[in-house]
Amino acid sequence: MNITEKSKKIGKILDKLYPDPEPPLNHSDPYTLLVAVMLSAQTTDKKVNEVTPKLFQHANTPELMNALDTDSIQNIIKEIGLAPTKARNLKKMAKQLIEGGGVKPDWDYLESLAGVGHKTASVLMAQWYNIPAFPVDTHIHRLAARWGLSEAKNVKMTEEDLKKAWPKKTWNKRHLQIIFFGREHCPARNHNPQKCPICCWVGNKKKGNTKI
Repeated sequence: MNITEKSKKIGKILDKLYPDPEPPLNHSDPYTLLVAVMLSAQTTDKKVNEVTPKLFQHANTPELMNALDTDSIQNIIKEIGLAPTKARNLKKMAKQLIEGGGVKPDWDYLESLAGVGHKTASVLMAQWYNIPAFPVDTHIHRLAARWGLSEAKNVKMTEEDLKKAWPKKTWNKRHLQIIFFGREHCPARNHNPQKCPICCWVGNKKKGNTKI
């Protein structure tokens, strides 16, 4: 089975399981989504959703975030991984947004913000602005390899491969579907390929379903 056939079959499975996937991070506007995605690096979405209500109670706008000192921000998000670095970035990003006119659907602008890389910008573009993007984190990178859709060494190259695998109009929901599928059916550890709706047939012998 070639990649085109494989991606079509995988797409049908994902569409059946998750026809209308909702963003997993709680937010109310583009700024709170941007903050939540920033905080989610090396942290579970569940933990982010536990922490952000208190954070947004104090600072749900760049102006309010900028009014807090870095130690106060860090204290609020202390349960999240890399809290000191993220607190500094939130403070710096707030000032950048105030000076730049707020959150905007502009790739260069978003990626210039403190703590915002291409993946974070892609999530904002896809989930808030509905602009086609394919955010790839380490989990999607892992599944793309496991399923034989990409042999890329890094997430940037994997993103390029996955954009070729599926139509542009599906990108925004496809990345969410893969995330949810990975959590429920295709975990990194203790994975049983025979019971996985995709790995049971995908047959990616080169990468090895049980080791990636």
